[in-house]
Amino acid sequence: MNFTGFTENDFKIFTIDGLDERMEALIETVRPKLEVLGQHFSPALSTMTGDEMFPHVAKHARRSVNPPDDTWVAFANNKRGYKKHPHFQIGLWETHIFVWFAVIYEAPGKEQFGSKLEQNLERIQKIIPPDFVWSGDHTKPESRALSEMDEQELAALFQRLQTVKKAEILCGIRIPREQAVKLSGDETIEIISDAFVKLLPLYNLQ
Repeated sequence: MNFTGFTENDFKIFTIDGLDERMEALIETVRPKLEVLGQHFSPALSTMTGDEMFPHVAKHARRSVNPPDDTWVAFANNKRGYKKHPHFQIGLWETHIFVWFAVIYEAPGKEQFGSKLEQNLERIQKIIPPDFVWSGDHTKPESRALSEMDEQELAALFQRLQTVKKAEILCGIRIPREQAVKLSGDETIEIISDAFVKLLPLYNLQ
């Protein structure tokens, strides 16, 4: 199966009421696309990082009441899971596509990684494009562009990763729904590839 891009229907899934109903639609329409992206980007990310990268498509298996508000495929150098490792993600909220490099709260080495980020703050400000966005919580759709943040705000995000148990760090791009639905599959893949290349220095800090 070739990746054909995302459609209005893919984003509208997140407006479907009911866990079973939304999950059924996700499994039918979005999950196959995430699996194709997983197969496409695993070899590329393995080459880029020098680590064998495995795709992990979100199953939302722990949910019993609330339907998921987003879904994704994650890439990590561990076959069994990604949450405890620095990883990359491609996914959707109702409003946008996200492409992340992420270290989330389950990662045991996040304090050390936060320290590395803080030590390399000036370099990060130079190598990460100003329109790339940062977030401290993968469960919320909000994020802030680097161009909107001063050095103190970025440092605070890195320090929080070292001191707060639930703290996370995510950096990447968001493609608004209106733009995403106009992109072909190849154009979407090209934008994601470019984002991963630019996020690679963060992965290499670990």
